[in-house]
Amino acid sequence: MAQGIIENLVSQLTKLPGIGRKSAQRLAFFILTMPASEAKGIANAITDVKDHARFCSICFNITALDPCEICSDPSRDRNRICVVEEPSNILAIERTKSYHGLYHVLLGALSPLDGITPDRLKIGELSARMQSGGVHEIILATNPNTKGEMTAQYIAEILKQSGVNVSRIAYGLPIGSDIEFADEVTLSKALEGRRSI
Repeated sequence: MAQGIIENLVSQLTKLPGIGRKSAQRLAFFILTMPASEAKGIANAITDVKDHARFCSICFNITALDPCEICSDPSRDRNRICVVEEPSNILAIERTKSYHGLYHVLLGALSPLDGITPDRLKIGELSARMQSGGVHEIILATNPNTKGEMTAQYIAEILKQSGVNVSRIAYGLPIGSDIEFADEVTLSKALEGRRSI
């Protein structure tokens, strides 16, 4: 009986991304040894997220209220939209306290081999936001990998005719690193993204 309960938990945990059977077993036994209040806290947090969290109808950030706090904040610069792949990217950018515009979450990146085509992302909704007017700049902040680059290029091509300034975040050498240890791609991107001082 108890074995079936644990097996069910292991089976459910393997549905999470990046969790294989062995990791799921470790997590299941860890949960089994947790105080009941902590385990129930995790279960309640999952239920709460499923019951109350949703995607913002404007930017597709995760929110409990629609529109989200950022979209409904009158102090945000409504002329700029920063396009990101996932809601977690917004948290990272907001921590910098250097961007005060709006966002648009694609909910993924183009990956034809995985079946992620433009119609599976929120690219059409971005185009609709552009057509409503008032936007002067789109900042493409997709990840600096093959999928992110392909997605940024695709969006830039679509928006080329809109007359809106389309920019891409710069990337390159992290502060505190040595040039001699940088790989060729990172160093190349750092040179391309140079700016006047």
